[in-house]
Amino acid sequence: MHNAGTMPRELLNKPTRRRAGVFRRAIRREVSRLHDRERIAAIVILIVVLGVFTAGLIARGEAAGADARAYWAAVRIWLNGGDPYHPTGPFLPYVYAPWMLPLFAPWALLPWDVAWFVWRGSAVLLLLWTGHWAYRQRPLPTAIAVLMLSFPIAANLDTGNITLFLTFMVWAAQFVGPRLAGLLWGLATWMKWVPGLLWFILAPRARAWGLIWLAIAMVLSVATLPLTIVQLQVLFGFGRPLRVDYAVLLWATIPWLWRHPHPLWWLTPSEWPRVATAFRTGASAWATTFRTDPDHGAERAGRAMSQRLRSFLGLGAG
Repeated sequence: MHNAGTMPRELLNKPTRRRAGVFRRAIRREVSRLHDRERIAAIVILIVVLGVFTAGLIARGEAAGADARAYWAAVRIWLNGGDPYHPTGPFLPYVYAPWMLPLFAPWALLPWDVAWFVWRGSAVLLLLWTGHWAYRQRPLPTAIAVLMLSFPIAANLDTGNITLFLTFMVWAAQFVGPRLAGLLWGLATWMKWVPGLLWFILAPRARAWGLIWLAIAMVLSVATLPLTIVQLQVLFGFGRPLRVDYAVLLWATIPWLWRHPHPLWWLTPSEWPRVATAFRTGASAWATTFRTDPDHGAERAGRAMSQRLRSFLGLGAG
């Protein structure tokens, strides 16, 4: 029989002991990870890279952000009736589709100091968020990927180029529904075209929606054809060095690589004999059918190609 004085203390001690047990187990788990050599190596690599990033961003100071300032100035020039493709003053020209200018407007209406802080701060936060997801899946490969892409990532953070945000858009397209995924890929592709090479990493249905959104973007550019012609003239007439910073788009392949057990199996020499055998078998069967009945062989080949294409685009069997 418990007296009135000891009952509240026991009730308070039970959850306290449970919490202490949880903390002890968590600490033991974290300490046990310190014996994982791969995790230690990953932490060391990431600390060094992040340290260099931080030092570089601080050293650049106000000299950074030339590309982001171009987007910011283009919207303001456009809203004031000017030509964003031929700006006056210390601004780079705007080189993207004219109908994309309103997409930048909510951000560009901020004062430059605030806008640049929001732009770079968002890029850093998204980089940390995507890096955290990748690190939880595969610590050491993630650290190596960050190290290999450190220069293009740093270049984009320094200039404020939108390529890094396009990378995050293609990254996000692998975690959302097909319509939104297609929209993100389509916008990124129409803005830079290089993200179009990453079409294959989308889910099948998202690939089909990506083509639909790309067609809509083309219609919008045709609808603003006079300005689109000016955009293309500025784009191809604006000399730029070799765009090594585009390599940052490889970061968008991390979810696809990390979630597939053998994503690049076709590059493995041990798999080549099996692939060659399967190809020879299929080609031999089709050739035999085509020789005996050309019409049936052509129909069969066309049907097989159609089914493969529909499957690739997530349209089901047809």
